[in-house]
Amino acid sequence: MYTFADPLNRALRIAPGAEAVADGDVRLTYDELAVRCRKLVGGLYGLGLNGGDRVAILAANSLPYLEAYLGIPAGNLVIVPLNTRHAEPELRYALEDAGARVLITDRDPGALAEVVEHVVSVPDGYGALLAGADERPLGGDVTSETLAGLFYTGGTTGASKGVMLSHGNLVANAIHMLVTQQCLPGDRFAVIAPMFHAAGSFAVLATVWTGGCHVMLPAFEPENAVDLLESEAVTATLVVPTMLAAMAEAQLARPRDCSALRELGHGGSPVATEVVRRAHKAFPGARLTHWYGATETAPIATALPNEHAVLDGPRARSCGQPTVGLDVRVVDADGNEVATGEIGEVVIRGANVMMGYWNKPEQTAQALRPLRGGGGDWYHTGDLGYLDDESFLFLVDRLKDMIVSGGENVYSTEVEEALYRHEAVLEAAVFGVPDESWGEAVYAVVVPRSEVTVEELIAHCKVHIAGYKVPKGVELRAEPLPKSGPGKVLKRELREPFWAGRETRVG
Repeated sequence: MYTFADPLNRALRIAPGAEAVADGDVRLTYDELAVRCRKLVGGLYGLGLNGGDRVAILAANSLPYLEAYLGIPAGNLVIVPLNTRHAEPELRYALEDAGARVLITDRDPGALAEVVEHVVSVPDGYGALLAGADERPLGGDVTSETLAGLFYTGGTTGASKGVMLSHGNLVANAIHMLVTQQCLPGDRFAVIAPMFHAAGSFAVLATVWTGGCHVMLPAFEPENAVDLLESEAVTATLVVPTMLAAMAEAQLARPRDCSALRELGHGGSPVATEVVRRAHKAFPGARLTHWYGATETAPIATALPNEHAVLDGPRARSCGQPTVGLDVRVVDADGNEVATGEIGEVVIRGANVMMGYWNKPEQTAQALRPLRGGGGDWYHTGDLGYLDDESFLFLVDRLKDMIVSGGENVYSTEVEEALYRHEAVLEAAVFGVPDESWGEAVYAVVVPRSEVTVEELIAHCKVHIAGYKVPKGVELRAEPLPKSGPGKVLKRELREPFWAGRETRVG
């Protein structure tokens, strides 16, 4: 099985002089990038590190981040990407939990410096580390079973967990991507989603393997992101749905020449069909692909290529079929596979499924367990969905987001989909709030793109969904919905004021 060193070694053989990274005015070939990766590893070992030690990074997308992502695992160290939007206590927890010895960062570490032995500041300290280091060979003492990274989950539903991904897990993910998406020599992949998130590092190994170029965007802003697609003749990218929606709005308002864009992927959270429809209108030359997975699956599980071709059909809300090399099933609470079309928990098995959660054996045992009848461990996603007769997966909600109103199950994504069909709706989030009569009531927070009333939205929903699913309350907001670092809507923040002071979150 391959390791992190193998994609880079292949790029050095097939395209040593090809552009490997474009970070603003900085342009490096694969020959140059490989030297810097070897010097980074040499510099880290020069600080006294040993094989298997953890190195954290807290920074924006950049050349140093790309070098760290490629070099640290290939040098038999473990990378720990940190969420740049986390508060200091959350970051401190991750550093302490991981036992990180070094922190590479482009910002003032503050009290975080007390947690690690060494802080390497970007750019000055980082540049000095490389300048004073010898090149250290990559790939030695590393196998497919070696731990490559600890990827801390967002913590939006509790304390973050360090997802342990091996070299084999992440390489398998790259292979799954290469099987599903056409990656060509000379491709220019825009790294738009933050690299601490699976969506940001999603294509790094695959792009390197084929000798493509990484085009770095330090921080997401829709206008700048679309400008980058044009100025760098980007051929492929992956974003989360909120980014996709914002980029489509920016492009439709001020069209730019994005004709080079061939592959436009999205993943990380559910997406409304209307968002995909507007994205196809904004970027008509790009093949839209819906990717589904999780940090725990490194992240790919299913894919729906050419999503725009099914927008008017029953599979418009599908997230595709399992990628080659993966099994995806839907099971009931007892681990029995359910019938076609029946809703249950989505479970996944494959070479890209995580090793487990760092120092959390109980949570690992809960997430990785066999189905009824055995057959090895499956990752239990916590997502509710169903499969059709050709194994196209349809997600209906997260287990924790399902609303039980008057004894009826209401799936928030279905209500959100109905709201997005109204042309005035820019963003929508649906969740349950306490209700004396119904236990929980359906509630929606909407950010409109044009003038609309609550009464209009409720009437609109009544046309598209059953009465018990229609929001009992709708709140219109002028400001964008709160989002995590990767761009997921933080429903917990929206929901919390309604449930404050209650002992449970069940009505």
